[in-house]
Amino acid sequence: MVLASSACAADLPAFVYSPYKHLAMWNDPASNRITAAPGGVTTPYITEGGSPFGSPFGRQPLTWAFASGECGEEHWGGQPAQAVADANVRAFAQAGIGYIISTGGQGAVFTCATDDGMERFIRRYESAQLLGFDFDIEEHQTPEQIASLAARIATAQQRRPHLRMSFTVATHAASDGSHHSLNTTAETVLAAVRKAGIRAYALNLMVMDYGPATSKVCVLRQGKGQAKGPPRCDMGASALQAARNVHVKYGVPYEQIELTAMIGVNDVVENVFTLRDAQTMARGVRRMKLAGLHYWSLDRDTPCAKPVAGADATCSTMPGVPAGAYRQAFQRALGTVAP
Repeated sequence: MVLASSACAADLPAFVYSPYKHLAMWNDPASNRITAAPGGVTTPYITEGGSPFGSPFGRQPLTWAFASGECGEEHWGGQPAQAVADANVRAFAQAGIGYIISTGGQGAVFTCATDDGMERFIRRYESAQLLGFDFDIEEHQTPEQIASLAARIATAQQRRPHLRMSFTVATHAASDGSHHSLNTTAETVLAAVRKAGIRAYALNLMVMDYGPATSKVCVLRQGKGQAKGPPRCDMGASALQAARNVHVKYGVPYEQIELTAMIGVNDVVENVFTLRDAQTMARGVRRMKLAGLHYWSLDRDTPCAKPVAGADATCSTMPGVPAGAYRQAFQRALGTVAP
């Protein structure tokens, strides 16, 4: 789903709701087509007839993750960039399904030293359905590399002002009045974006993995059942608190903040994002008029085939939660499907 902002498109990013798809997951190296396995059977996301697999997904945009390396010479977790583009860009364009190209990610780095390299990078994935680019910057990236990337993006934006540019960064969600949120890397990213003069950007907060539950990092879950055990982060309320903190502390307009949750059990296993959290977060996103809502990931929105301790890349680790439940919870709370 893509909704135009009520403000001028030149001033604010369009609202986007999309899951992330880890392209390396379930990849067939012979074809490099984007695939998923919601029922345990690997299936192309776009069928030969040009329709998205599993009609419940409708025609919502999909965020492709992650391109890494130097712009123009990037790769997708070992998949050649041109092979990925050849296998998927035309298919998405013909199917009329929007897509966002996401770079970097946890443990990976995307850099860009030249405008020519950025131009080659953009052209590779360009089509009428390309919504924009998401730059996920988490670690192992120097301030100089971040500044260079921001400068290249600013130039690219002048050439293609219609493309949406977002920056995905880590955050906490303090509820103790400190507004503690962005870490040092995220602050560096925000400063570089502002210095480069990038307009109509979205700051995408990863509302996940806060760590042990304290008011210094999240909103604590309240309730009778909670009193019987150790404190836990209220993941839905914390997601919205993170947006408030960034708005207040850094002066980022709500309309330029978006949220990405990790559904189910997070890497920090005591941080658990439930279906109720999905509803709370989506309703808050609508109420606060944020720039977007995303989740990690398409591949995790399904039950585990066998018991799993902790987070798993292929399932939510949530017993009794059926396939597609998070997608449906988000869509219903956003008002994009009937209850």
